[in-house]
Amino acid sequence: MTMEHYILALDEGTTSCRAILFDERGCGIASAQQEFASVFPQAGWVEQDAEEIWRTQLQAMRDAASGVAVEQIRAIGITNQRETLVVWDRQTGEPLHPAIVWQCRRTSALCESLRAEGWEDEVRARTGLVLDPYFSGTKLKWLLDEVPGLREQAEQGRVLAGTIDCWLIWKLTDGAIHATDVSNASRTMLFNIHTLEWDADILAKLGIPAAMLPEVKPSSGIFGYTRLLGGAADGPGIPIAGVAGDQQAALFGQCCFDEGAAKNTYGTGCFLLKNTGDSPVASSKGLLTTIAWQLNGRTTYALEGSVFTAGSVVQWLRDGLGLIAHASDTEALAASVADTLGVYFVPAFTGLGTPYWNAEARGMITGLTRGTTSAHLVRAALESIAYQTADVLNTMTEESGLPLRELRVDGGAVANGLLMQFQADLLGVSVIRPVMLETTALGAAYLAGLGVGFWSGIDELRGLWALDRTFEPASDEAWRNQVYAGWQKAVGYQL
Repeated sequence: MTMEHYILALDEGTTSCRAILFDERGCGIASAQQEFASVFPQAGWVEQDAEEIWRTQLQAMRDAASGVAVEQIRAIGITNQRETLVVWDRQTGEPLHPAIVWQCRRTSALCESLRAEGWEDEVRARTGLVLDPYFSGTKLKWLLDEVPGLREQAEQGRVLAGTIDCWLIWKLTDGAIHATDVSNASRTMLFNIHTLEWDADILAKLGIPAAMLPEVKPSSGIFGYTRLLGGAADGPGIPIAGVAGDQQAALFGQCCFDEGAAKNTYGTGCFLLKNTGDSPVASSKGLLTTIAWQLNGRTTYALEGSVFTAGSVVQWLRDGLGLIAHASDTEALAASVADTLGVYFVPAFTGLGTPYWNAEARGMITGLTRGTTSAHLVRAALESIAYQTADVLNTMTEESGLPLRELRVDGGAVANGLLMQFQADLLGVSVIRPVMLETTALGAAYLAGLGVGFWSGIDELRGLWALDRTFEPASDEAWRNQVYAGWQKAVGYQL
């Protein structure tokens, strides 16, 4: 009898570490999850314990793999929260400061200072990113400036820095490998997405020693080996063979391999990525230009847009207003009315993201009448998620010149059929929901599997992708233009 073989994906998120074991059909056969804590030392500051992240990821990995022999695991793939930064001692492996999380805003003043010095256009041209505390580069400068002795240690070559994927690779290989992949590197604000190298001018401006930074590798291929799941004492261990940041991994897991293909992950917020092929597309309207992955010597780029408030608007309906008991109640309640009776809900609880980038905007409901009911409010809240998604995708089409043919979707909110149908109606294209919704982990598994020949290539992966449901647009262009104009008017009150 032939032994089954598997790919193990490590999915390190913002609040928990997961591990999923995938078979050759791309089906998840075992999974485990461990939560970890975030700490908020000051308003706007967010930190995590890098050792706790490692312990929870190690435990999740061991739990998910517990039912199979180590010889059955062909490779490990890693995907991760992208911009969170760790610094650690090269000799001891001990973190030298809590990890600074992507959500942390402590470097806002530094970003403003760089902007005042005229660095914003330079940073965007080289890295594809905007000058924002979101990204890792200014976090690293802050640590070097503020942690006593850290800069001196770094200049002596005693300190290493990296995003969470890099930290996990270091721990998995027992300190043998300090590496990241191009997709994670492209989120640091330190990496030149054209030359595919750490940008010497930006490093000099921020005072960051290049020796701290990891080697940058393709997203698929051997990074190193781990023996932490056991195996033969004289064997090399399991290869770590695929790495990508979480949203790029989801794009890959959705098999968006072709130029113009796009996906939206509907979570607390929305992350939309569109494959732009071999060339980076510059944006003047708030989109990020990023590296999607590097595979077989070819670098694929993407445009990325963010919606700050998506699933969290449903949480607010439940916890803030008490209109629903469970998030799943929204579909039936919204479906009990034919439309919103002209109500628009702009859920700018934490500002507006792409393409507006207005941090001062706040939530607003317009069009209320005596006929408005809780059902209309709930429906307007769901529709706001679709409208914000359309804002981003319309901007992507305009700036890339690549028309949207279909939208592949994942994340918790895609279970809501009314939302998905409204999204299709609003965009005028098919909205496609796959069977496997864990596309982030699946993308990491696919990259790792390709790295060791577990799968032959992307054509085989296309054949593994399984459809759950397609939502076809059922409305005409006149309706789309009318309702979208109403949304744009409502948003305009905040701009």
